[in-house]
Amino acid sequence: MAERTSQLTWIAEAPAIVNLRQIASLLDGLRALGSERVLDEVLALVMDSAIEVTGAERGCLLLASPTGEVEFKIGRARGRVTLSRQLFETSQKIPREVFATGQEQIVANLMDDTLASQHLDTVALGIRQVLCTPLRAVHYVDRPGVLPEQRPIGVMYLDSKEKGRLLSVGTRHALQAFVTEAAAAIESARLYRESAEKARLEGELQLAAEIQRALLPEACRSGRHFEVAASSIPCRAIGGDFYDYFDLAGGAVGFALGDVAGKGPSAALLTAMIQGIFAAQIGTEESAAALITSVNEGLIRRSLQSRFATCVYGTLAVDGRLTYCNAGHNPPLLIARDGIRRLETGGLILGVFPQATYDQETLTLEPGDLLVIFSDGVTEAFNTTGEQFGEERLRTCLDANRECSPAELLKRLLSAVRSFASGAPQYDDVTALVLRYKVDHDARLNSPSVV
Repeated sequence: MAERTSQLTWIAEAPAIVNLRQIASLLDGLRALGSERVLDEVLALVMDSAIEVTGAERGCLLLASPTGEVEFKIGRARGRVTLSRQLFETSQKIPREVFATGQEQIVANLMDDTLASQHLDTVALGIRQVLCTPLRAVHYVDRPGVLPEQRPIGVMYLDSKEKGRLLSVGTRHALQAFVTEAAAAIESARLYRESAEKARLEGELQLAAEIQRALLPEACRSGRHFEVAASSIPCRAIGGDFYDYFDLAGGAVGFALGDVAGKGPSAALLTAMIQGIFAAQIGTEESAAALITSVNEGLIRRSLQSRFATCVYGTLAVDGRLTYCNAGHNPPLLIARDGIRRLETGGLILGVFPQATYDQETLTLEPGDLLVIFSDGVTEAFNTTGEQFGEERLRTCLDANRECSPAELLKRLLSAVRSFASGAPQYDDVTALVLRYKVDHDARLNSPSVV
């Protein structure tokens, strides 16, 4: 007899079931065309449909957060009215239990003395019936032999002050079918939103990378008394290394290479700031040390906590005089006829110490001498066994290719680093600058020392 009563109830609820199935079909199509709706619209559609066919007065959806808890996403009432989170604060106990256990909870009469004491705030609102069911979505793993599994993505909560069809057998069965489709639609909308957001961020990063590349000078440059080539390969879309060249009075050329602590957008912004300070100060300071001091003071004034940079700045005059200042950077290597020398004169890193002072050194180069400045991404490049490229390998590569043009030497150096680290991820930006001094015959003829 009870079974026949259940069947009759199911038949009596047939219009509601058909309605639910139609909505489920709509949501299934929506899942296939995820770009047609954003997540918020899907959540509103799901809630309005669930309220309409169950006879609930109000409801809410809570979805799983990255931390593994459920967060309130949307509340709705009859008539497609949006309700605030505050109106559901008193109803959080049951949804959280349902999410934690994965078991549906049904309360036929919250006014019952044994339940009322556990849900005093909800009872105070006049709520009598509660239905809360978990939402599960199929998760596919792209690995051979691994079957798809259902994972909890949240819960649907419905309640009512009146006795209605909220808890009837037919509605509950149909609601379970609906919830399956709703969960699939919600998950599709969520994944679409994540992919759209990822695409937007990738687009912004691509634009930032293009701007950053535009801030760098041409890779190769030459003058009457020099040839220079440089390259910067970021480990992410945008990097924290930079290089630059400057035309100075008397035909001299200035050059800089720096490395900002950190990676990504924040490092790139600080890099652009340092380049701007250099551009503003070039020509106003008389020495390399004075210019580096100005850059340090400029960064200190901006109070960039936990952000610093290392840098080498130098000038090469037409007569071969090289003046440089090293602010905490890897010592550049000067490759001369009589050997290789490290250039370490300078001072502390930039942007940290307000009272930092900087020294400079002046050397006289011979025609053919090479200066190589590099970031730690070169010497600290790792191979698959965890070994670093190191300065010895760098020296060997430079010495073997010292007769090459700066552009060719740079190419071979980067190739050596790339070959060494083949198969291992790039953990840091790789930047290098190669400068060669060559004879300026016009300058020598016009020199007072030439008879």
